[in-house]
Order: sequence, then structure tokens, then C-alpha cells
Amino acid sequence: MERESRYPMIDWREAWRRIEAELRPLRPATVGLNDTLGLTLAQDVVAGEDIPAFRASAMDGYAVIAADSTGPLRVLGQQDAGHSLPLVVTPGTAVRIMTGAAVPTGADAVVPVEHTREADGMVTLQASVQPGASVRPAGQDVARGDVILSPGTPLGAAEIGLLAAVGQTSLLVHPQPRVAIITTGDEIVPVDQPPGPGQLRNSNQYALCAAVRAAGCEPVLIGHIADDEAALREAIERAVASADLVLSSGGVSMGARDLIKPLLEEWGSVHFGRVAIKPGKPLTFAHVRGVPYFGLPGFPVSSLVTFEVFVRPALRLLGGFRALHRPRVTATLAHPIRHAPDRLEFQRAMLSPGDDGWLATVTGDQVSGRLKSLVGANGLLILPEGIAQFARGERVQALCITHPEVERAL
Repeated sequence: MERESRYPMIDWREAWRRIEAELRPLRPATVGLNDTLGLTLAQDVVAGEDIPAFRASAMDGYAVIAADSTGPLRVLGQQDAGHSLPLVVTPGTAVRIMTGAAVPTGADAVVPVEHTREADGMVTLQASVQPGASVRPAGQDVARGDVILSPGTPLGAAEIGLLAAVGQTSLLVHPQPRVAIITTGDEIVPVDQPPGPGQLRNSNQYALCAAVRAAGCEPVLIGHIADDEAALREAIERAVASADLVLSSGGVSMGARDLIKPLLEEWGSVHFGRVAIKPGKPLTFAHVRGVPYFGLPGFPVSSLVTFEVFVRPALRLLGGFRALHRPRVTATLAHPIRHAPDRLEFQRAMLSPGDDGWLATVTGDQVSGRLKSLVGANGLLILPEGIAQFARGERVQALCITHPEVERAL
């Protein structure tokens, strides 16, 4: 068994730079508007018309000439939304109008109904009005020829509504990445099987499937594979043939039964095999037959932390997103903490708003096998190497792992 890894230990930011350099957004595809939620746009969308296409009333009231609002005005009729009667407002007249209706020719303002009194076909205005009041000009929302959305825009309810408003029924978008998941290890048993001596239930399979779904991607479950070279080879073959990215957990350390790295070297290019972080030092990133492959450590916390810091932003990059990383904040420690100073460490913590910004409380024992340390955590404290102790009240950087991504770079 090797006692020294052949892979140099690299900084976490260097690890991300290598990941980013090797990935490109997935090839765009055209899909129907109703199927675009959560995807990113891969085209410019140009408005072919003004919205609104006509001057529209912003209130229920009366369309008038602003300079002609001192005396009672004769009501010519009523303009309803969705209808356009041939009414023309001249001095001494007004048109009763509903919200969203086209402002009739001649009128330049709308007086809200609550500021009027109508009787016997005449309306009296009880407040002065300025030209343009309560009138939405044509093109106020969108002007014809405007680029209303650009590539990389995430598509949510407002964006989809805007696209519908300009008549877009289908769009060019980056598809949702499909992620193949392999769990490994002779010690792992199914979750419905009582573990025997030295065995553990397969929590990583469920945790990683959930993390993939939470990232807006589609998991493809390859299954659990024992530490057997032939079985792993066949599983990796299936994975790279069925997905846009492959995840495996376990088998990337330096034990005699850690077989993932040799197989990746045989079939593809290993971009890095160790990162100077805790948890997650043996994290491996490679390409196999053109498909990106992340070999995650087998410890549950190591697997999920490395997913959060590296795999999730990689999936967003494949999906065409511009914002890739969670926001970073400065947090004040609620109590003293210690950490091994030989590597940068991501300690799991609860971040809560305080009088002077964010307050951080770690979630107990931080060993990488204790999955409970991630339960309820909404932050990862970024503790730099070279410092073993942090006092209560010291300020540290933290990733907000329950907030939407806002950063392009680490």
C-alpha cells in the first residue's frame, strides 16, 4: 500500500479554478415555456412589441383632460378593459374608465373614482390632476426592440410571466444536469438492513440524491458497489454513459481497497486528487470519456461538505448559471473554537442575526463521521490553516449554505 499520495495537495481555491477551467455549460435545447422553471436562458429575448401596446389606465376612475378639470364634465360612456370604444375626450367631457382599459383619444390623465362624484351623467372632480396621472404610457413595461432577458438568466415565476407577456412559447435553455451517483465500500449495507459488526447503512446514497435534487438537478442512481475492481469498472461505465456528471462516494483515500483513483487514471484525466481542506482532503476531480467525475470521500460529512463547496457550483456552471457560489459573510464567534491548523477547515455552524451582524455557533463535535453536525447547520465557517484557536468574539468568514448563490468566484 502507498504511504505517500502521488497527488500534490492543492489549495481549495486552486481546486475550484481547475474545476471551472474544465467545465462548460451543457448544450442548449429548446423547450416549452411551461417547462423552463429553474433553468437558465441560453438566448437573448427581444421584445417584438410594446407592453402595454396602448396607453392604459392604472386606476378605476375617469379619463379627462388635465387642464379641463374645474367644472362638471359630461360623461361620454364607459371604457372597460379589453374593449376599445370610439370615444374621444374633448373639453367639458370625460370617460368613465376601468383599470387596464385603453385611455381614449384626447384624454391625458385619469382621476381615481374616489376623488369624483357622478350624478345625472355629469362628473365633478374633487381633486386636481396633472397630465399623465394614473396613465401607463405605451411601452412603459417593455419597449419594442428591448432585450428583456439575456443568457444566464435564471427562469423563475416573474421571468416566465414576462416571457409569456411578449409571446414566447418556447425558449433555448440549458438543460437540467443529470447526475449519476455511485456509493462504494464493503462495509456499507442497505438502509433497511440491520448493520453487522463493522458495517454502516448507506446514508450517502440518500444524502447525495437529496443534495442533487436540491441543486435543481436530476439524480441517476447507479447503486452501491462493493470494493471490487470489476464491479466498479462496470458501474463507472454505466454512469458515464447515462449522465452529465458522475459522483461517487468512498474509495478515494490511500487504502488497499481504495480503487477509484486508479480506475480514473486508466480511463481518463485526473485533474486533482487531494485538497488541503478538512473535511474532504481526498476529494478527486477527473474526466472520464468527456464526462466530469467527482470522487467524494466516504465519510458522510466529508461527502456533503465537498458537494456543497465544489460539486454544487460545478452543477450550476453546467446549468448555465452566472451565480455559482453561496454568499460569504463575516460572523462573530459566540464561543471559542479549536481546529487542527494544518489545513483550512469548514466547521458546521448555526448563523443567526445579532446586534452587530451574524453570530456563529458551531454544531458540536466536528468529526467528519458525525452527520448530525450538519443537521440544522446553515453555515460553514472557513477557518484558515495556521491558526489553532479562535476566541469568543473573533470574526471569521462563513459560507451561508441555505442562501441562494450570488457569487461568481470563490
